[in-house]
Amino acid sequence: MKILVDADSCPKKAMMILIELAGLYNVPLLAISSFNHQIEGIEKIIVGNEPQAADMALINKTNRGDIVVTQDWGLASLVLSKGGNCIAPSGYVYSKEKIAFMLEERHIKAKIRKSGGRTKGPAPRNKEDDERFRKNLELLLKQVNS
Repeated sequence: MKILVDADSCPKKAMMILIELAGLYNVPLLAISSFNHQIEGIEKIIVGNEPQAADMALINKTNRGDIVVTQDWGLASLVLSKGGNCIAPSGYVYSKEKIAFMLEERHIKAKIRKSGGRTKGPAPRNKEDDERFRKNLELLLKQVNS
């Protein structure tokens, strides 16, 4: 088991929590990002800046039982279909039961934006997001390690 991070969109606070908990649980941590992002202190794979390059590298490295950190609902869906576990940097744990609804919601919002409408974006990151991420990541690590 390992933790893989979609590092192109992972906030620094979440990355610090990942480094701490991966060390505490002795789990390999691998960050995957485009060459536009500089990440220090952990093992990383750098890909080109083509659209979805980091996502494709990440899904190719994911195995059953791995934990993937991403905000990308499409990538989360692929991880779940491979038997992986997936958590957002906000602490939301993706599930097979809800991912189809989330993807449908994303599609509907994209149609609204394409037709000139506006949709609400995510709220700014706060301390509660960090606490929820730490708590739920630790729960995932305990669950997968048992």
